[in-house]
Amino acid sequence: MDFRFTPEQEAFRQEIRQFLVKELPPDWTKGGHNTEEEEDEGEHKDNIARQLAKKMGAKGWLTGAWPKKYGGLGWTPMEQVIFAEEMTKHKVPRPYIQDAGTNNVGPTIAVHGTEEQKTKWLPGIARADSRWCQLMSEPNAGSDLAGLETKAVEDGDDFVVNGTKIWTSNAHKSDFGALMARTDMNAPKHKGISFMIVDMHTPGITFQPLVNINDVHSFNQVFLDNVRVPKTNLIGEKNKGWYSGATVLNMERSFIRHSIISGEYYDEVVAFLKKGINGRYPLKENEVLRHKLAELQVELRVSRLLAYRVAWLQSQNKSLAYESSMSKLYTGEMAQRLSQVVMEAFGLYGQIKEHSPHEHLRGKMQQIYLTQRGITIGGGTSEIQRNLMARRGLGLGQAA
Repeated sequence: MDFRFTPEQEAFRQEIRQFLVKELPPDWTKGGHNTEEEEDEGEHKDNIARQLAKKMGAKGWLTGAWPKKYGGLGWTPMEQVIFAEEMTKHKVPRPYIQDAGTNNVGPTIAVHGTEEQKTKWLPGIARADSRWCQLMSEPNAGSDLAGLETKAVEDGDDFVVNGTKIWTSNAHKSDFGALMARTDMNAPKHKGISFMIVDMHTPGITFQPLVNINDVHSFNQVFLDNVRVPKTNLIGEKNKGWYSGATVLNMERSFIRHSIISGEYYDEVVAFLKKGINGRYPLKENEVLRHKLAELQVELRVSRLLAYRVAWLQSQNKSLAYESSMSKLYTGEMAQRLSQVVMEAFGLYGQIKEHSPHEHLRGKMQQIYLTQRGITIGGGTSEIQRNLMARRGLGLGQAA
């Protein structure tokens, strides 16, 4: 297991870095832009994301991880990690650039869609002409997604869809959505689901904003009332959508992004604490805090190495039995521990928001602390990750 980057990989990194330095505003990385809450950062940031995505799309970078036969560049998992590292370090806004279209829906259409469907949707995804969301989770079907209850009933040339989806990121800004709905009410739950594309401007679709703990609107509850979806929008076979939706090609699953965000936050906090808060209580006078920060530095290193290991295994065409779950679990819980230690170190100052005359570090401590509460929920809870590790890594919970 060799984590050293090859000369070709380092050249690739420099190409990305030089592009970002050229295209982003000069003071962008100094402005405290937060890549965790980018979905609702206002029109200015949205315009920057859109323009940048167009230029990256022209270079093929938005779909660089897709295989060449599907119109991508065939990036290896390690190249995908390098790309993710540079995007994160330069605080690149994620909308348009890393959304449901490029990461999930596009690959599913590429593998299971008809030639007509590929021609209709893939170029728009690759050029950032359209925005996408995933209509998956429901109020009663989250971790157990196969228990979804949204129904799609055939009616002539259409499916008529009724149901509700929840925690749908950017549904209010999306042009299209990837929908999982039940088309066979009598089949076992994994076998009666179909995967289809929905125009988000179709009559019968309404949104209920779900403003998160940081007062940001990125999530939505989506209501589908007699929404007509053409049968030509069915991806793959009817009633086999569960297996179509599981397609991820060879997309990297290292969770390197969260490791980098935590690492940069750690460095910024330590540099500040060395001087003390308002010039008082510098870090050299606080032995307990120094020990906690030292432990976190080790954890950050472990987190980064776990992410690299996942990418390396994928680059060697080795299956991921539990390693991706391990990386997500460790990195997520480490990020929460880091935010907790930082809040304790800053005391009441940690609760002050940005633009206050008493703020420190642009008031990001409370915002990051609150954001990290959800990192061990989204994308699979810590409990789910532990179950996967126990079952696939240790062979526990399996029939003899």
